[in-house]
Amino acid sequence: MQPPAPDNVYLPKIAILDRTEDEIADVRTFYWHFDDPAVQTVFKRFRPGQFAQVSVFGVGEFPASLPPSPTEPNLFLTVRKVGSVTAALHQLKLGARFGVRGPYGNGFPMQNYFGQNLVIVAGGIGLIPLRSCIVYALHNHERFRKILLFYGARTPGDLMYLNELPAWQEAPNFECYLTVDRPDQAWSHHVGVAGSLFKKPGVTVPVENTMAFVCGPPIMFRFVIRDLKAMGFEDRNIISTLERYMKCGVGKCGHCCIGLAYVCTDGPVFTYEQIKRLGEDI
Repeated sequence: MQPPAPDNVYLPKIAILDRTEDEIADVRTFYWHFDDPAVQTVFKRFRPGQFAQVSVFGVGEFPASLPPSPTEPNLFLTVRKVGSVTAALHQLKLGARFGVRGPYGNGFPMQNYFGQNLVIVAGGIGLIPLRSCIVYALHNHERFRKILLFYGARTPGDLMYLNELPAWQEAPNFECYLTVDRPDQAWSHHVGVAGSLFKKPGVTVPVENTMAFVCGPPIMFRFVIRDLKAMGFEDRNIISTLERYMKCGVGKCGHCCIGLAYVCTDGPVFTYEQIKRLGEDI
């Protein structure tokens, strides 16, 4: 008797679109489920920070962060419309079928941070891959000390997941600070870049026994890293995700290779200490 053929890692599983929710301009959240409940069960073992490869049949495939936490019941993707494949995803009707394979990547080892403070710094749609970490940490808030979110965007209309903030703020030991570069008349929060929130009156950023997660545009990353280092954060305690075009997801095609590392398998989550060793400016 022949043994069963191994699962084809390149073959997407069938997902069915349940509903969508517009977030900001050209960014939409897609709620979905697998047509095979067994696949759904296995997939939901993903870790915060992992990603999936998403296929729109007849158009193409693209990598996408997984913003839900494994502690949540629903699967969803939050995707910006930036090219032909993501535009095709935005055009799908409810009940449409598309492909998902994964989860891929290393993810954030959240259990390693139990007992520590978390400082989460996000810029714009950089909150998408960090949302999973936030929700996971809030779900397990008794396992962490303080959880601080510093979130900035260009305008108030570019801030993600604002409808979720009231529920997040009900969790013990959670603090959230918002800022924008270009306020409108209704904006009543801070004005400035994300790093300027660190110096806002009344804000205390813990450094000892603290991990800092950073995700956003490269210019924001560079200045936030400078600010964190000035406060005394060590390179190994600063973590980010690298964005590269991860075509295969399993370290075979080489599209995401940086030095000796493959972002799709060795990442996309790296400490700043690791990023510096990769030899590429992000």
